[in-house]
Amino acid sequence: MLLLAVGARQPDWVSEGFREYAKRMPREASLQLREIKPEPRRSGKGVADILAAEARRIKAALPPHSRLIVLDEQGDDPDTEALAQRLEQWRSQRDGCNELVFIIGGPDGLDATLKAGAHDRLRLSSLTLPHGLARVLLAEALYRAHSLASGHPYHRGALQ
Repeated sequence: MLLLAVGARQPDWVSEGFREYAKRMPREASLQLREIKPEPRRSGKGVADILAAEARRIKAALPPHSRLIVLDEQGDDPDTEALAQRLEQWRSQRDGCNELVFIIGGPDGLDATLKAGAHDRLRLSSLTLPHGLARVLLAEALYRAHSLASGHPYHRGALQ
């Protein structure tokens, strides 16, 4: 799995948090991060031009035959069990997609063409989150979902 995230120079706690959950992932479900250079906001360009420039960088970084999952405030909001089921479904589907790629946009979000071309759209929270925190939350959610699907006791579910 690959996470493409617009943004650079994240605080140490973001990098450390992401690395912690990424290193817990088993080899068959490894999670890599590739940062995408954000378009400078001082360029005098409008938001649409900024998003289009970032979309070009994201598309250039995509591995061939990728299943694209964009993080979007209008996306589906699965719980852990549903995310675990989706991960299994995405991995088992053989429709020409070889790699799962999650995409986190920059401060202005993602270009509409990326959203329209995605196979899925997920929302991590109804709260507005800093993009660095979204990286860590996604890594933890993927680790938790994988743990649940593989029978690892990390996920304990709702208390009874």
